Amino acid sequence: MATQKLISVLLLQLLLVLLASDFSNGQKLKVGFYHKTCPNLETIVAKTTQHYISRAPTLAAPLLRLHFHDCFVRGCDGSVLLNSTASNSAEKDAIPNLSLRGFHVIDAAKSAVEKKCPGVVSCADILALVARDAVRMLPGSFWEVPTGRRDGRVSVNSEALRGLPSPFSNITQLKATFASKGLGVKDLVVLSGGHTIGTSHCDSFSSRLYNFTDKGDTDPKLDKNYIARLKKKCKPGDTKTLVEMDPGSFKSFDEDYYTLVAKRRGLFHSDSALLDDPETRAYVIQQATSHGATFLKDFGASMVNMGNIGVLTGNSGEIRKQCALVN
Repeated sequence: MATQKLISVLLLQLLLVLLASDFSNGQKLKVGFYHKTCPNLETIVAKTTQHYISRAPTLAAPLLRLHFHDCFVRGCDGSVLLNSTASNSAEKDAIPNLSLRGFHVIDAAKSAVEKKCPGVVSCADILALVARDAVRMLPGSFWEVPTGRRDGRVSVNSEALRGLPSPFSNITQLKATFASKGLGVKDLVVLSGGHTIGTSHCDSFSSRLYNFTDKGDTDPKLDKNYIARLKKKCKPGDTKTLVEMDPGSFKSFDEDYYTLVAKRRGLFHSDSALLDDPETRAYVIQQATSHGATFLKDFGASMVNMGNIGVLTGNSGEIRKQCALVN
């Protein structure tokens, strides 16, 4: 009898713990999460973003990339914003992240928000809003950003190396990486369209020009005329020169990326890989031949999907006072 009573008490305690855990971690993001606690949040963030984008439109691509790189490592928790410490090398110092830019825009937006709503809004949410606003102001796609994320306290260099999709990936690897984050094949091909803006260093694709199979050859999936043009800009071993990912349209958020990929002029191996799968290939051709009939709408939907990866909510994580430092 006493044993049964003890078991009942233990089960009840376990149930309460599980319920508490669900309450603190099971909350979902929602549009207007800060409606009562920081009602002017989106206006403040948009004003700060506009200040920078109006002066340097090319910052839009790095800000979008910053959000992408945050979400693919530990989820959208602002971990990519954290500085390394004496005892820890953070994500931002991982090789794929050394070319990230735009941290100062996030810091400026956070500072402006803190003046009006101290200790309320996470850096992870500010990053998501800035990325959206930067794209919108080009102009480009617009989407409502669900908020309610909290900031993570951990940022590890090696996790960025493992978690981020590589420009050298084939279609099988890309699909596996996206699936591991809960994203579908359509999200993969749609989010790849983000390459319609921005630039890349030569060393991210130069193997396609000079030594594709370690025999001094070129990538047969890359248009020969495009190879010739790229070789004029990128000499062997060049790690500094920047090349437009969407030549002639790299400042415009449009469907032109898919036109280039369809013509075998996608800059990265991962761009060309979209032609190696029936579903991704069909989407590329559809957008290229319909002048991007659904691209802007699709991009917004996939950004919302990406923005839900591994989020911390409820009592998990924290609200950082400064985005580069844990409290």
